Amino acid sequence: MLVGYARVSTQDQTPALQLDALKAAGCERVFHEKASGAQRDRPELAAVLDYMRAGDTLVVWKLDRLARSMKQLIETVEKMETRQIGFRSLTEAIDTTTAGGRLIFHVFAALAEFERSVIKERTTAGLAAARARGRKGGRPRSLTEKDIAAARAMLSDPEITVDEVARRLGVGPATLYRHLPGGRGGIGEATQ
Repeated sequence: MLVGYARVSTQDQTPALQLDALKAAGCERVFHEKASGAQRDRPELAAVLDYMRAGDTLVVWKLDRLARSMKQLIETVEKMETRQIGFRSLTEAIDTTTAGGRLIFHVFAALAEFERSVIKERTTAGLAAARARGRKGGRPRSLTEKDIAAARAMLSDPEITVDEVARRLGVGPATLYRHLPGGRGGIGEATQ
């Protein structure tokens, strides 16, 4: 029996392309979820692996839908092999139910890991180059020094709550606490 597994990383992505390809490949049942590939705890992946029996083949649209690292990919496929479950990737045309497919699987897994490493190196180099030119990465601060001073002033009035101050400044209470450790109690310490 062919069993499909589809995964998208974010809530705004849709698995339609993967689901169509898995159905066209002859999958009798398809499991799908929205979760990061780096995440080890993926309920639908656990469900599909639990559902499968010896002689079944797990089918994915692409290798990175099953795992994000070579180590994780190989571990998953090896666990399936011990249970006599095959693995097939449609995009890379890999089928571990054959000796040639197992060889190709290991080569493709190594290449996928290499590609991710190269992308990571390029990103790191690009960020370093931007920093060298005086650019800072990341999000801008949510509160300016003036905002923090205003928050301190408002919180010195016991009638005004932290939630009200956060709402007035357009941030969440957690952001306010991050800028004012100790909340209302930390105000006196910060001004002394």
